[in-house]
Amino acid sequence: MIWIWIVLIVIMFGLVIPEFVVAGVIYTVLLVRTSKKKWGRDVTLPENDDEYRGMYYEGLDWGELYADYKREVEIKSGKYRLVGEYFDFGGEKAAIIIAGRMESLKYSYYFAEPYRRAGYNVLVVDNRAHGHSDGVFCCLGYREYADIQCWSRLLVEELHNKAVFLHGICIGSSVALFALCDDNCPDYIEGMCADGMYVNFGESFKNHMVEDKRPKIIFKGIVYLYMRIFSHADVVNDGPINRIDRLKKPILFIHSKEDKYSTPDQAEKLYEKCQSPNKRLVWFEKGAHSRVRVNAPEKYDRTINEFLKELN
Repeated sequence: MIWIWIVLIVIMFGLVIPEFVVAGVIYTVLLVRTSKKKWGRDVTLPENDDEYRGMYYEGLDWGELYADYKREVEIKSGKYRLVGEYFDFGGEKAAIIIAGRMESLKYSYYFAEPYRRAGYNVLVVDNRAHGHSDGVFCCLGYREYADIQCWSRLLVEELHNKAVFLHGICIGSSVALFALCDDNCPDYIEGMCADGMYVNFGESFKNHMVEDKRPKIIFKGIVYLYMRIFSHADVVNDGPINRIDRLKKPILFIHSKEDKYSTPDQAEKLYEKCQSPNKRLVWFEKGAHSRVRVNAPEKYDRTINEFLKELN
C-alpha cells in the first residue's frame, strides 16, 4: 500500500508546486521591487501609448517650471527612509499627491497644478519600494498609509502648514483612505480626493486580467496568499469598501464612466456606503483608468478647486 501513497504524494506535488511557482512569479512581477531600476524615477515610456507619454512629459514640464520652489525632503517611517519633493508656493496648506503602483514622484507632477492654483503647497513622494525610497514590497496601502501620516506630520510640524489634503490615484486613493480612516489619523489631514478608487484590489486585479487579455489565472487564490503574507494585504476581504463607512472627513470621488479596472459600479458602491457628511462624486465621460485629467483637464482642475473652496 505504501507505493500507492508515494504515487499520490508525487502527483500532488507535481500539481501543486508548479502553481505555487507560477503564482510566486506573478506576485513578484506585480508587487516586488527586485532591483533599484524597477519602479525607479527613470522610466521607459511605452512607444504606443501617446496619452501616457503626454501626461508624463507634461508633468516633467510642470516640475521644471516650478523647480525654483522645490526642495528635497525625507522622513523615516518605521525602518524605511522615504524621500519626496516639496514645492513651497507660500500657501498655508499642503496637498500630498499619492501615485499608484509602479509610479515614482515624477508621475505625480502631472496632478499637482490644480492644487498650486488653489493656493496649496505640494508634496510629491516616492512611495516605499518606489523611486529613491527604501523598501521591497508594494503593500497596496496596508502599510503605506502610515507613511502618509508621517509625511503629513513633516508638513505641519516642520514645514509649518496648517492642514493637509490628500490626492490619490488608483492605489494611491486606497492609501489616502486608509490613512484617513485610521484611529491615529491627525485632525490636520482635512480630506481627500480619490481618482479611480476600487472597492478592493482583488476586484481590480481580476478586471486587469480580463481587459488586458491575459490568461485566466485559475490559482489566483495563491497569488492572493502571497499578497497576504508578504504585502500584508487582504485583497479579498478588506479594502476601501470595508473601511469607507468609517470616514468622517470630506472626500471627492473623481471617476470615469470608461474605467474598466475600477468600474463605475464600484464607485457608486463606495459613494453609497461612505458616511462622510461632505462627500461628492463627479463623473467624467471619457478616460481610461488614471487617465481622467488628460481627457478633461479644465473640468478636472475646476472640480478640485470647487471642492477645496468648500473646505475653506
